[in-house]
Amino acid sequence: MFSSGAERIPWWGWAWPLLACAALGAKAGGDVGSLLVPISGAVLVATVFAAVYHADVVAHRVGEPFGTLVLALAVTVIEVALIVSVMLAGGPEGETLARDTVFATVMLICNGLAGLCLLVGGIRHHEQGFQVQGAAAGMAVFAALIVLSLVLPNYTTSAAGPYFSDSQLLFAGTASLVLYGTFVFVQTVRHREYFLYNADAHPHAPPPSNRAALISLVLLLICLLGVVLLAKALTPSIRAGVAWLGAPDAVVGIVIAAVVLLPEGTAALRAARRDRLQTSLNLGLGSALSSIGLTIPAVALVSILLQKPLALGLGAKEEVLLALTLLIGIMTMGTGRTTVLQGMVHLVILAAYLFLAVVP
Repeated sequence: MFSSGAERIPWWGWAWPLLACAALGAKAGGDVGSLLVPISGAVLVATVFAAVYHADVVAHRVGEPFGTLVLALAVTVIEVALIVSVMLAGGPEGETLARDTVFATVMLICNGLAGLCLLVGGIRHHEQGFQVQGAAAGMAVFAALIVLSLVLPNYTTSAAGPYFSDSQLLFAGTASLVLYGTFVFVQTVRHREYFLYNADAHPHAPPPSNRAALISLVLLLICLLGVVLLAKALTPSIRAGVAWLGAPDAVVGIVIAAVVLLPEGTAALRAARRDRLQTSLNLGLGSALSSIGLTIPAVALVSILLQKPLALGLGAKEEVLLALTLLIGIMTMGTGRTTVLQGMVHLVILAAYLFLAVVP
């Protein structure tokens, strides 16, 4: 999508972020009217594609594996802000929002995004390779993070139900930060080679200038902020549609998580089509890890400081789906080669998660 031969940003790279700002200005703090819902939805999708373009520019400038961290971290920071804002607003949905959002993000990434990338890449290239060391390191940190954060609360006794006590929340948040920080250090400094694959076979055009990369970084943040705020503005309409269908409230979180993940998902799919599965996996695993490693400490701190209840423990059904996801993920990442079969297995698990969310 990015051509280094031209430093000029295409018109739509400017237009869609500005249009998103205009749509948010028209909302002016109220619910999106029925006539504006399809328009806001179209603007949201257009802004997603602009975000992918600007993420490509920034990633091309900073190089791998730093480039794959740009989009994951930006989306996660904005996601945390969205969750915290709902928690501060109060209401029973605030207690479970962090858990539901993180779990939906994990399932959409580890089964949906990973499955689509493996399927699309397998169809186009038959078999694709990646670094086992990097994937195994990511899966180890991912398993520890999600079990300590979303499973362990169901089995502690200091607080009843799916809750941590304040001291346990503090420990879980600190452990999440330590694990995620160590992973980023290994990925970007100590063992960068574990997250690079066959770079010589995919030569890059000369990177963009610092000025072009800086402009794209600013526009990327505007795009991501517009995506999240538009998704939040559309939430009442989404809730009304979910209620009309008779589906559980958890479906709303899935829809919003899917919208927020569109930029990363599109970038990862494009990388898989180009036979750069390592980049796709870096994006997917990095996003899943940052979603847990940054979100849990942030919401834990808010919960402790403001004495807001925070339910983190998953239900029995979700624990079974998580265990299956971890098992299949370890098998997929253990060989260094993938085909359409692994992609289809992950997509079927995602289908089961979505179906059971609608028909519990």
